[in-house]
Amino acid sequence: MKLIDLYIIKRYIGTFSVMILLFIPIGIMVDVAEKIDKFKEKEIPFMTILEYYVDFTWYFANLLFPIFLFLSVIWFTSKLANNTEVIAILSSGISFFRFLKPFLLAAMFIAVFAFFAGMFIVPKSNLGFNDFRYKYLITKKARNTSKVFQQINENEFIYISSYDPIRKRATNFTLEHFEGNKLEFKIKANRIRWIEKDSIFRLSNYTKRSFFGDSERYQANARKDTIFDFEIDDLAPVNYMAETLTFSELNQFIDEERERGSKLINSHLLVRHKRWSIPISAFILTIIAVAVSSFKRRGGMGVNLAFGISLGFLFIFFDKIFGVLVSKSTFPPFIAAWLPLFLFGLLAFFLLRHAKR
Repeated sequence: MKLIDLYIIKRYIGTFSVMILLFIPIGIMVDVAEKIDKFKEKEIPFMTILEYYVDFTWYFANLLFPIFLFLSVIWFTSKLANNTEVIAILSSGISFFRFLKPFLLAAMFIAVFAFFAGMFIVPKSNLGFNDFRYKYLITKKARNTSKVFQQINENEFIYISSYDPIRKRATNFTLEHFEGNKLEFKIKANRIRWIEKDSIFRLSNYTKRSFFGDSERYQANARKDTIFDFEIDDLAPVNYMAETLTFSELNQFIDEERERGSKLINSHLLVRHKRWSIPISAFILTIIAVAVSSFKRRGGMGVNLAFGISLGFLFIFFDKIFGVLVSKSTFPPFIAAWLPLFLFGLLAFFLLRHAKR
C-alpha cells in the first residue's frame, strides 16, 4: 500500500500546485483589466505595480485557498474513480478510512505550509497589498482619523478631533490620567505634533490641570515639548494593521489594543483565530472532497466539479458573512472563525458515513 500512498500524495500535491499556478495568473489578468485605467490615470510606476502583484499573488492564494484545495482533490479523485482505480483499491480489502490516509497526510503537508505562510509571509504581503490599495485605488480611509477617543494604557485616556497621518499631527488633543477612579491630571492642547528628529511630542497652547484633593494646580505654555507613553500613530491606528503582523507581533498588538480599549479589538481577534482555522480547514475540505468524488456518478467529473465549486464558494461566503458581523456588531470572533469549520465538519462526518457504505 505504500506505493499507492505515495502515488495519491504526489497526485494531491501536484494537482493542488497546478491549480494555484493556473488560477493565479487568471486572477492577476482580471485584476489588471479592472484597474489598468487607474494605473494610467495616477501614473503609477511599473515597479510599484509589479511589487503590488507579487503581494496580490499571496493575498489571492490565501483568500481562495479552500477553493483551490477542494477543486484539486475533487479533480484527481474523480479521475481515479472514473478509471476504476478507487474500486480496485477498495476491492482489495482496503477500508475507506485506510484509503483516506494518504489524502490526510498530503493535507497535513499543505496545512503546515499554509500555517507558516499565514503566520509569516502573507502578513507582509498584506501590508504592501493594502498600502497600495489605500494609496492609489480606493477613496476609503485606512484609519479612523476624526473624533478619536481611546484608552492608551491602564491609567490614561486620550481624545483628538482629527489626525493627519502624513504630517503626524492632531488637533484638540486631550489626555486624562486616572489613579483608580480618581482623576490625577488633565492635559489639553490645540495641536499635537510628532517631531521625528528629536523623538518628542510638541504641544501648542498647552494646559495642564493637576488635582490634589480639594485643590488644583494649573499650568499653561504656548508650546510644550514632552514625551508620552504612546506613539503618534497610536492616536489613529491603521484599520488593517492586524492583517500585516506576524504571529508574535499580532499577539503583542492584540494585548496592547485590548488594554487601550480599542473598538477594533474583535476584528483583530478574528484575524488571529483565522490564522489557525484556515490551515485546519484543509483536513475537513479534503474529507468532504474525497467522500463526494470517490465513486463514479452518472454526470461524470463535471457534477463533482460543480459541487466542489459551489461548496468552496459557500465556505468563503460563510467566512465573509461572519467577518462582516464581527466588524459591524458584537458578534464573537471565536464563533465567526470556527463556526464555518464546525458546520462543514458535520457535513464531512455525514458524507464520510455515506461513502463507507
